[in-house]
Amino acid sequence: MEPSQTATGSPSSPPRAGQTAPGFALPNQHGELIESRSLGEQAYFLVFYPFAFSAVCGSELEELEEVREEFAARNIRIMGVSVDHKYALRTYADQARFGFDLLADFWPHGAVASSYGAFNFESGAATRHTFLIAEGRVVDSFSSPIHQARAIARYREAMDLLT
Repeated sequence: MEPSQTATGSPSSPPRAGQTAPGFALPNQHGELIESRSLGEQAYFLVFYPFAFSAVCGSELEELEEVREEFAARNIRIMGVSVDHKYALRTYADQARFGFDLLADFWPHGAVASSYGAFNFESGAATRHTFLIAEGRVVDSFSSPIHQARAIARYREAMDLLT
């Protein structure tokens, strides 16, 4: 996986456990603005992925949909983030029947992914990086190479850090 870089091309490091999570305000697939500051103390997975409609991303997000209720039972929300436009994300979510938000980091292109150290400047896409955030702080983060889905077991390990 290429190192993450900001939109200007300078390297950016992902926030580590215990650090304040970068703020964001992004539209979801329905055009509703989702703001990190309005999430309050709710725990959530911020799941960066390269592109809608790609094979690995699709299978990975489908697995997250399968466990969404399990995560919700533990009061943890799932939000996927890509650099795709909200209209593309709406079609993607409708076709795949995702019940969680897909956030459009479309413009400024990849700015939120960059702030999380999860943007590949050369490809212009988000990297495959996940952050568990609670009370505005990073609890855990993990990633996988671009062609490899993140394991659901790794999400469960992260959730166990909240108890």
